[in-house]
Amino acid sequence: MPWAADKPRGEKRKLYRKIFEECDADGNSLICLDELDNFLRSSGRGLPRDVVRYVHDLADKGGNRTLDFDEFVDLLEHPDWQHVFERWVNSYVHFLVPCPKGAAALVPAAPTTDYARVYQRDSLDYADEYTCRPPPVAMLLITLLEVALFLTDELTQKGSTMRGTGVTADLLVYDPAKRSQCWRYLTYMFVHVGYVHITVNMLVQLTLGVPLEMVHRWWRVLLVYLLGVVAGSLTTSVADPRVRLAGASGGVYALMTAHIASIIMNWREMQFAAVRLFIFGIVVSCDVGSAIYDRYFLNVDHQVGYAAHFGGAVAGLLVGIYALRNLNVTKAERYVWWLALVLYVALTLVAILVNVTFPSRYPAAP
Repeated sequence: MPWAADKPRGEKRKLYRKIFEECDADGNSLICLDELDNFLRSSGRGLPRDVVRYVHDLADKGGNRTLDFDEFVDLLEHPDWQHVFERWVNSYVHFLVPCPKGAAALVPAAPTTDYARVYQRDSLDYADEYTCRPPPVAMLLITLLEVALFLTDELTQKGSTMRGTGVTADLLVYDPAKRSQCWRYLTYMFVHVGYVHITVNMLVQLTLGVPLEMVHRWWRVLLVYLLGVVAGSLTTSVADPRVRLAGASGGVYALMTAHIASIIMNWREMQFAAVRLFIFGIVVSCDVGSAIYDRYFLNVDHQVGYAAHFGGAVAGLLVGIYALRNLNVTKAERYVWWLALVLYVALTLVAILVNVTFPSRYPAAP
């Protein structure tokens, strides 16, 4: 029989009242989401913000976004969530009312909810987060659309894909002389020059994107990908203002560095994190570095959009840090999150201002 269950109901409520008052930082007899979140973190059992919000909303039967004492007690005794709060409740139990040696405090019931299954372990493991529910289809659908538009140009105008002059290419490619058509900063991802170009990009983005979707969900990965594409064209517009741009490499490189972002923010939960970080770092650095070296030191032009690669890589790292899931948030990681957000917004605004303020840098509109 659990120790807490052996105590009379009145004594249990006294214990819960002490915990409630400790959690109620502002002393208004109500516990808001931030107070519950801070209390969990102060106990060393920090949970992701979305999980704290979920359990808070679960207990908020009054719908006023706060928990009164009775709602708080119901949360502590909820059969699906006792195990989540067991550690910090037990710390108060042992401090306030020492229990007999060998006796249990609050025994956790078998979890039944999805969140409960995830957090029944003392330590989270990144590998356990892979799931196909919901199905990882975002990168697959993007890839199919890119292939469909590529084939549309190839079938309607033979050989146009080798020159980037097809019907869809002419409408979608990033052209510095047509910068006023803002969609081109994104839609150039649907234009590829040659079968090798599209084949490599499609294989890499599926290989990198699907595993990310299985852990971080499709909408987060799609956000990283699309913002990486936009960052690629914005970076090109600043570094190579007279260059036309085609291909999804900005998004592909964003996926590469999104893996690095995920490793950084989930370092303790990921096996062989240092090895993974080293591999992705070497791949990204070598490719972007070799393209820059060829362009500026050897004067060799392989028609590779190095600026788009670099911009996509930077965006993938920064956006990945604040958009992808962080399984166990620490105080230091909160600072990193804010730094990444502010830096991404600042870099984007600078690139936009350069485009708007210095039109003479770009070819005249036809």
